[in-house]
Amino acid sequence: MSTGRLDRIAAEMTLAAGAEPLFKGVRNPGAGQPFPGVICASVNHEVVHGIPSEDAVLRTGDILSVDFGVRLNGYCGDAAMTLAIGEVSADRWRLIDVTRRVLEIAIRKVVPGLKWSQIARDMQSYAEAAGFSVVRDFVGHGIGTRMHEEPRVPNFVSRELLVDDIVLAEGMVLAVEPMINAGGHAVKTLRNGWTVVTADGRCSAHFEHTIAITRGGCDVLTQHP
Repeated sequence: MSTGRLDRIAAEMTLAAGAEPLFKGVRNPGAGQPFPGVICASVNHEVVHGIPSEDAVLRTGDILSVDFGVRLNGYCGDAAMTLAIGEVSADRWRLIDVTRRVLEIAIRKVVPGLKWSQIARDMQSYAEAAGFSVVRDFVGHGIGTRMHEEPRVPNFVSRELLVDDIVLAEGMVLAVEPMINAGGHAVKTLRNGWTVVTADGRCSAHFEHTIAITRGGCDVLTQHP
């Protein structure tokens, strides 16, 4: 299976649902071309924005992060998950599991009136206690009729967040997306202007859900039924 074939499948699903792909055609000032894929397909040390390709053939032992967003009936949804391809090493399985749990921590703790820094601190602490690091250069975001809306939703605590914290309120809709590296948190962008990779070449994992803040917690809008 190539990541290009996965992209074609995603395009067919989007069309069949009467939806519009969010990523395809997005422009980046640092890239020579608009993003060509319906999905982002990031393999192993690729963190985010991996470009799907027929040449990118998945092999046993790889881990694949798929990020997929659509607009349906005027509203956007954005989600991601990291998959193990065949038999993968114990270290890679652990990275996937920890990253999934980091997202679950956020979903479990969300409640109106809470400051986001309290949740981000728990997300960061869990990842770092496992020996991993949280990507700093890319964060989650508000989402609604547009893919990227305010506020920025980091997965770590910074001085910037503490100065201008997010107080959760009923009705907010957020795309929460921890990106966790097996090594250091530093990343770099490849010459294509899109694909972000770990600076040290070690693997990265990515999970994301679109959530709506409710009176008692949240609804996970991109959860599989």
